[in-house]
Formats: sequence, structure tokens, C-alpha cells
Amino acid sequence: MKVTEHIEKAKGNTLFTFEIIPPKKGNNIQELYNNIDPLMEFQPPFIDVTTSREEYVYIDKGEGLLDRKITRMRPGTVGICAAIKHKYNVDTVPHVLCGGFTKEETEYLLVDCHYLGIENVMALRGDAMSHQKYFEPSNGGHQYAKDLVGQIQNLNKGKYLHDVIETDHKANFCVGVAGYPEKHIEAPSLQTDLKRLKEKVKAGADYVVTQMFFDNQKYFEFVEAAKKEGINVPIIPGIKPVAVKRHLQLLPQVFKIDLPEDLIHAVENCKDNKQVRQVGIEWAIKQSKELKASGVPVLHYYSMGKSDNIKNIASQVF
Repeated sequence: MKVTEHIEKAKGNTLFTFEIIPPKKGNNIQELYNNIDPLMEFQPPFIDVTTSREEYVYIDKGEGLLDRKITRMRPGTVGICAAIKHKYNVDTVPHVLCGGFTKEETEYLLVDCHYLGIENVMALRGDAMSHQKYFEPSNGGHQYAKDLVGQIQNLNKGKYLHDVIETDHKANFCVGVAGYPEKHIEAPSLQTDLKRLKEKVKAGADYVVTQMFFDNQKYFEFVEAAKKEGINVPIIPGIKPVAVKRHLQLLPQVFKIDLPEDLIHAVENCKDNKQVRQVGIEWAIKQSKELKASGVPVLHYYSMGKSDNIKNIASQVF
């Protein structure tokens, strides 16, 4: 079932969903299941599975020589989606990136998803590689997420890259995209960023999931501004609980977001990360209850593969 259909079926009730990351190459998938199991009691209608960009590794050849190879440390997004769908009978949403993929590779990935009965995808540009100052598309890949959305919608119409295939059995993907309540890191202004979001929706995006935020007022203002811009698809808030003290520096640095002074003060007063984790849980519970009371369609949690804090939050909210 499509994400938008799950929202319609809920008839105004807020749904619980979460996002996981694939295990590192060589790790057992059972660890992933062990973290999904405790969250299934909250009946998530769908689970997102992230994907990672390629990265360079350097292999020591001896005599001071290094051989540079390209690899993916967390492959298997589509396979994990299929495994979760089969094991838990729940819809899955693989993340599809512009970065690191050619248009042909993207088409093959989407065909695989279609064969597996996966009806939802999250279309993202992706980040720059570690050695790049700015995002650079792969040779033969998309520069912008709106173009990736366009390719997915073309496939829904039976339009493949190099020919139109005469068929009545077409893909029918529901497409999600990212939104940024505090604007994208590269956008010169929030208004400019909203225009880029509108372009993605115009290209065929069916819903939006926001980047994490810690001040609900920023989400409410973002939704209102999006509506004024003519963006009328569901906008799902993304929630991440603070878990360690270094998040005070890391999250603003990586995601260019602000943390409320009350949250900063509470974390700074913690003696250890166990206390920080509890502060993060309590803050996310407060956030979630207010968002749920406002009638958001879904509360989407960035679990990063760990479920204990998400379970504590969900048990107080759902």
C-alpha cells in the first residue's frame, strides 16, 4: 500500500513510523531484526530503509603505495526492504539517491522494487562525498532530486530511459521527498528552499518527510509557508532524539539546525550519556505529543538502527 493510502486510511489518526540504516557489510541482518522487533507493537504501516553513497577506501600495497578503491559500506537497501516486507508483512520505503548512481542504475533499482511489490520510494539528492566540497552528480546521474522524481514518474507512465515499452503493467510508485524546516544547508534562504521543494512536488512527489528539528514551532511555520507556496501534499515531521553529548556540536554542524536553549542546558547538565539519552527521550516525547495533538499525519523517527529510546518514546505517545 502507498504511504498516501496509509495516511488516508488512518482518517486523521497519527501513524507511527521509523527509519533504519542497513548493517555494515559483513554484519548479520539479525541485529537489525532485534531492533525492529520491539517497535512492531506500535504497528508501523511502513518502514524506511536508508541507502549510502559510495566512498573511497585505500588499500596498502606495501612499499608506501596505496591503491584507491570505491566501495559501499552499507549496501543491501532493496534486499533489506524485501526481507522486512516478507518477515513483518509491512510496507517498506527504500531511499533512492542521485549521488553515486547513473540514470540506468536507478532504472534497474526501480525495476527490482517493482518486481518485489515495493510501492514507495524516497527520492533524495544525497550528500557530497567526503572529498568533495559540493555535491557532484555521478557521470550519467541526476544533479537534482526533482529530476530523480521525474524519472520515477516517467517509469510510472511506462516511459523507460531509452524507449517507451508498450505495456498495461506499469509501475505505480508513491514518491517521497525531503523537506527542511530550517532550510537545506546549501539554500541561500528558506523561501528559495521552498521553491525547490515546490519543484519536486510539481515533478510528482506525493509527500514530504522533514529533516529533524527540535523546535516544533519551526515545523508549524514551515508547513504554513509551504501551503502559501502551493505545496499541498502531506508533510511528515521527522524526529530524532538526542542520545549523546556530542550531538550538541555534531547535529548543528552536520545538519545546520538550531537546538533550543532549554534542551542545550539540560544536556550540558548531564553527568554522562545515559542521562543525555533520558533527556533526549523526554524532549522527543514532549515534541511528539504536541505534534500529534496538532493532527500531523505521521510521526517519523530516525532510529539509526537502535530501538530502545524510540520504544520508550512511542510507548508514551501511541
